[in-house]
Amino acid sequence: MKKMISWNVNGLRACVQKGFLDYFQKADADIFCIQESKLQEGQIDLQLPGYFQYWNYAQKKGYSGTAVFTKEKPLSVNYGIGIEEHDQEGRVIALEYGTYYFVTVYTPNSQSELARLSYRMDWEDAFLRYLKKLEQKKPVIFAGDFNVAHREIDLKNPKTNRKNAGFTDEERQKFTDLLNAGFIDTFRYFYPDQEGIYSWWSYRFQARKKNAGWRIDYFCVSECLKDKLADAAIHTEVMGSDHCPVELKIEI
Repeated sequence: MKKMISWNVNGLRACVQKGFLDYFQKADADIFCIQESKLQEGQIDLQLPGYFQYWNYAQKKGYSGTAVFTKEKPLSVNYGIGIEEHDQEGRVIALEYGTYYFVTVYTPNSQSELARLSYRMDWEDAFLRYLKKLEQKKPVIFAGDFNVAHREIDLKNPKTNRKNAGFTDEERQKFTDLLNAGFIDTFRYFYPDQEGIYSWWSYRFQARKKNAGWRIDYFCVSECLKDKLADAAIHTEVMGSDHCPVELKIEI
């Protein structure tokens, strides 16, 4: 059984000041990935005994960035998706193991006024092609902040957010396309009708206190791993970021 955790920390240095290491040690995950590290190399010395660390930094300072911490050394590590236009922001790391790939992703936000929606659409297509290419070799487990609430059940106020970044018809359709391409949203696999469980809350309007949230952080897997899935969880009780950690347990 492998325990895997993904967390958008919204600035790792800030999150470390708010209990990141305590949670990391308590979680004792086999693989723990983060998004939005907002770091450059050398800006943090993270002591995680027993873990190998892999980092992908954005070229722009204090922006984006991902990392994976793993107990088992991977066979290989790949940074980015191999397309220069999409590999400037430190958004993807893929670890290869004997029987699967593990990928962390921080999907671009479409931003206010949907300024980046067309770029986001190109990214979605390129990332899906990348996943399917990996899958030709081995099944894929991928996790991170996908910056989309897939269905109305996945956010508190669907009606008022219909045309906002993260809940546009276009973004939701891309997530549907992803699932239709042979991947499983593991939380919905276990809890298809569960309402009121979110992974992100705005810092404004006391949103977390009111649980006015969005489920935009996911663990997805290749369909052929369906029988190996053990459980999925969203740890709404964990503070330290505007996101909370999400978890997958899998017999792999």
